[in-house]
Amino acid sequence: MLIQPTTPTPRPRLGHVETIVVDTRKIACDGGLGALGHPRVFLKIGGHQTVCPYCSRLFVLQPGASDAHGH
Repeated sequence: MLIQPTTPTPRPRLGHVETIVVDTRKIACDGGLGALGHPRVFLKIGGHQTVCPYCSRLFVLQPGASDAHGH
């Protein structure tokens, strides 16, 4: 006989990383949650991607993006 638990077992999505495709090498990240985010940090993509040290968002440079945008 199979006994069903009365409360479901939580199954977190471990390893989930938010990936954001950008078209410039210089980006800013604030966690995206308004007041619940983190201090704004400015990041530079050296190769084709970088990770925010606060929230672990992955920023990927769009293929064919220009090296110089804005500043």
